[in-house]
Amino acid sequence: MDFAYSQKTQEMRERLIAFTDAHIIPRIRQHHEETQAGKFPVSFMEDLKALAREEGLWNMFLPGLRDDEPGTRLSNLEYAPLAEIMGRVPWSSEVFNCSAPDTGNMELLHMFATPEQRERWLMPLLRGEIRSAFAMTEPDVASSDATNITTSIRREGDEYVINGRKWFISNACHPNCRVFILMGKTDPSAERHRQQSMVIVPRDTPGVEIVRNPTILNHHAPEGHAEILFRDVRVPVSNLLGEEGAGFALAQARLGPGRIHHCMRSIGAAELALELMVERAQERKTFGKYLSDQGVIREWIAKSRIEIEQARLLVLKTAWMIDNVGARAARKEISMIKVVAPRLHTRITDRAMQLFGAMGLTPDTPLADHYTWGRALRFADGPDEVHLQAVARMELKESNRGKSMDYLTPPTR
Repeated sequence: MDFAYSQKTQEMRERLIAFTDAHIIPRIRQHHEETQAGKFPVSFMEDLKALAREEGLWNMFLPGLRDDEPGTRLSNLEYAPLAEIMGRVPWSSEVFNCSAPDTGNMELLHMFATPEQRERWLMPLLRGEIRSAFAMTEPDVASSDATNITTSIRREGDEYVINGRKWFISNACHPNCRVFILMGKTDPSAERHRQQSMVIVPRDTPGVEIVRNPTILNHHAPEGHAEILFRDVRVPVSNLLGEEGAGFALAQARLGPGRIHHCMRSIGAAELALELMVERAQERKTFGKYLSDQGVIREWIAKSRIEIEQARLLVLKTAWMIDNVGARAARKEISMIKVVAPRLHTRITDRAMQLFGAMGLTPDTPLADHYTWGRALRFADGPDEVHLQAVARMELKESNRGKSMDYLTPPTR
């Protein structure tokens, strides 16, 4: 396994960092002020998107991009370091058309859309003309087990009729969100993993109601983590994505690369937190000494660097495995990074907040926002406990079945 950045990746990193320094960081304050004033999307987003596309920093997450599709074709391993850079400013991914959940939806449509679905939904998403949402999680069941979902997708003639309630549907409140990919049950009597299907639901379909946009740790996200009611929503049967009964398999296909993106963005947030910690420690004094002279602060800094490097290597290994042996063979590694990265995200951000003192709790630093989203990521794409169980199950299955016991030295009699 070789995780060294290729010449192509290095060049893309340099271009992305230069773009971020020139066009994104100077607008952080404006983005905050406009969203706080209720102006969303922010006034400069479309201009930045046009500039990013012009500079070839566009749709960098799809290894299978076709020649007639806009973007830069990168492997998961090549894209991972770029996601880390985007993770330093949470809204920056949208500038490059690399935001979740659009990325996962584009991956799904790229793999499974019919020619008609591709032209109507995938191409506008690839061009950055619209946004999308993925409607799976439900408030009344433990959606970490996707087989629990209860939303009904019932066929009537040439239409599907959808009834159910979803929530934590990221991006659903974005004014440019035009389409949902919804997961529900088409056949509750089928085998457990063949009951679910995915259908494409245009946002303006009658019966789709945004009930509310809940805050996260009292943090308001204007694009939303919405609760949505689907009441007798009718869509044509041609809106089925893939085959009936394939919804669970499609969901698993969607989550592999997406977890790489999430985890590398978390590493980017942790890297920024460490940089802020180091700078603050060298300019702030307590009891006559710089914070950087305090043993406990030095320990925080050292631990943070060690933990970031460990996490990054594990995520890069997972990206390499997805590229070379596929997401199914990398299931254990995918679950491991999904536990490691969000915990790293919050742990290092928490240290930085503690070092900044009261200022770390305010909008004067990005730390509170990063901490809030890092905490939410411990639920997104499955809670830690589900992934820990998956890792343990695979370890037990792969064990030597007693052979390791040969290394024990029995007591002499």
